[in-house]
Amino acid sequence: MTTQDRNVARAAELDCAALSDALDRLCIAGQCYKIKPCDPSFRMTGRAYTVQYEPATSSEGHVGEYIDDVEPGSVIVIDNRGRDDVGTWGNILTEMAHRRGMAGTLIDGNCRDVALSRGIGYPIFSRDWWMRTGKGRIQLKALQVPVTIGGVVVSPGDIVRGDADGVVVLPRSRETELLDIAEDISRKEAAIRDAIRAGSRLDEARSKHQYHALQSPDYKEK
Repeated sequence: MTTQDRNVARAAELDCAALSDALDRLCIAGQCYKIKPCDPSFRMTGRAYTVQYEPATSSEGHVGEYIDDVEPGSVIVIDNRGRDDVGTWGNILTEMAHRRGMAGTLIDGNCRDVALSRGIGYPIFSRDWWMRTGKGRIQLKALQVPVTIGGVVVSPGDIVRGDADGVVVLPRSRETELLDIAEDISRKEAAIRDAIRAGSRLDEARSKHQYHALQSPDYKEK
């Protein structure tokens, strides 16, 4: 397994809260604002395959044929500039992505046909869902370019992690450092919970494991 593959596996073992704290410690904006799972049970981890849409200028515009060329295990990341009046993703794309082994779909905008994604367990994270189609209203602008999702710039190949709390993005150039920090934060928070279960005072457990400084850029290990 390559280092990059190991990093995807490492990210899958961490929750978004710990990864968010690691992003804060390194002063990286990687938390996708207002993006939520279509079902709270959804989890996804993979490298970003980015898609950018724009308003349709002709009836020849299309929205989904790119999916045949996406590497299995990818997270399909769709930038529709947060539009909430049309969908960018529906049941046919869900079926195809699920069949081809995609890790999930992330949308700055709306999707539809959420019952199918819930039924087959295909993870979709978006601003919202509504049934109005994007056909004839949006068209493909670009593939595999930097896009913006919930205020976060996502580049092709970045690690995307989603869970019940939302979505975080780990820039490829900093992913190993971020994962090291997030794993350390997770261990310390687990130790605090263990101490509480054993009868410790909360203030004492937090102080021992530097809880209040874990996400701070000024954090120093004692």
